[in-house]
Amino acid sequence: METRLLGKTGLKLPVLGFGASSLGQEFRSVTLDEALQSVRVALDCGLNFIDTSPFYGRGMSEVLLGVALRGVPRDGFKLCTKLGRYDLNHFDFSARRVAESVDVSLHRLGTDHLDIILCHDIEFVELRQIVNETIPALRKIQKAGKVRFIGFSGYPQKLFRFICDQTEVDCVLSYNQYTLQNTRFADETIPYLKAKRIGVMNAGPFSARLLTNAALPSWLKEPPNVKAAARQAAQHCASRGVDIAKLALQFSLANPDITTTIAGSANPANIRQWAQWAAEPLDRQLLAEVQEIFQPVKNLGHVEGLAENN
Repeated sequence: METRLLGKTGLKLPVLGFGASSLGQEFRSVTLDEALQSVRVALDCGLNFIDTSPFYGRGMSEVLLGVALRGVPRDGFKLCTKLGRYDLNHFDFSARRVAESVDVSLHRLGTDHLDIILCHDIEFVELRQIVNETIPALRKIQKAGKVRFIGFSGYPQKLFRFICDQTEVDCVLSYNQYTLQNTRFADETIPYLKAKRIGVMNAGPFSARLLTNAALPSWLKEPPNVKAAARQAAQHCASRGVDIAKLALQFSLANPDITTTIAGSANPANIRQWAQWAAEPLDRQLLAEVQEIFQPVKNLGHVEGLAENN
């Protein structure tokens, strides 16, 4: 698996990272064997950067990940978890909870340090607390050796400049905003991050199943015209004998300014398939045809979090 440097951290991460949200049964019921096998297959295929959160399965993802990683040499993987979001509507970015959350995550994951920790979905809270309280608390934990690098994740592009103009972070994670249909992360934010040498991470290359052949979930927030364009694009890919998910994944991985793109599944066969796709060349002609389909709805998305953070 190709690797890229993460900003100025010195970390080399695979271009395709493993998202462990599915281990928390965020999308369907998962057996213990599926969960453990998914982690092992991810490591075997070179997806040795693993991303999780206490929010995923309300702790279940971290617990199962800790079980799956028992006996795996600590230098054989890079580990990222998050803090601040603990349930759909439960957020706590206070300094006290920061310290507690890191210790709980270390215990669940069975490790003495995290490579990266991110403030999770900060668009749902008042951003000044992140700048004034949360990041300073994380820096103390970093100095104590419990975490190597710190940052934050979110959906609205406004977040990245607001936080990074006022405080220093090592890396950031954007989700569902660098895809076949939506490239706002690259258009609006990545040049700014590169100039500051902040590590750039992307998640959600399939945009919550939008860019797959799977039935679209009822909770998908994209506008109807975006969903219609996605179905048209999927059909066009199928007519060329290609799964749109393959094109979507390869497109996200191809951007050299994005260190890693995180995709998650508790299906070992999916993970093997993704690793194979990552090693194959991108069909530029098909990409151009699909981008033309998406042109009328390019960069259309939805509001996530507080109105003032969008």
